[in-house]
Amino acid sequence: MHFCINLLLILLLFVNCNNSKSTTQSINKQNNQVLASVENAQTTAVDENKPSNVSKEKKMQETVKKETKQQAFVKVTAVEARGSEQNYTFSVTIHSSDTGCNQYADWWEVISEDGKLLYRRVLYHSHVDEQPFTRSGGTVKIGANEVVWVRAHMNTIGYGTAAFKGSVSTGFSATTTPLNFAQDLATQSPLPNGCAF
Repeated sequence: MHFCINLLLILLLFVNCNNSKSTTQSINKQNNQVLASVENAQTTAVDENKPSNVSKEKKMQETVKKETKQQAFVKVTAVEARGSEQNYTFSVTIHSSDTGCNQYADWWEVISEDGKLLYRRVLYHSHVDEQPFTRSGGTVKIGANEVVWVRAHMNTIGYGTAAFKGSVSTGFSATTTPLNFAQDLATQSPLPNGCAF
């Protein structure tokens, strides 16, 4: 590209040297036209190396989708239990990256230490504008000293690892579930049968 521009400039100088002074105005006009063409050619060459606006926009949308999937999360941030032995109601606070029915926390559950489902609270809609959110459920049939896990699930990524563990008598504290802990429960009933919004 630079070679072509230099060649055009040399031709202009050559033409200028061979013309008389009476045609100087005509030559200057031609020079200006040629220089405008050269500048246009440079701009076009630069623009050809850049992606079009449509291409940029598409790449940006793909990046946002990837980031959204990478940043999707669901975690339990608080657990309270009230009631009596074999008849507890749990209130579970969840923080999740809900975006609507396409990505939302769809349940929380109480699991025994050995990975058995004791109770699941299905969530039938997203909580885009309510984060974190708390939902109660029960009856959870456990003893006051029985240690359980409380974790949440997201429809796009599965179980979050930020959970709570403890008992009604000693309280619940934040912890991380072991890798692949009770993953088979994701197909066990009850399961959501739709999302309202």
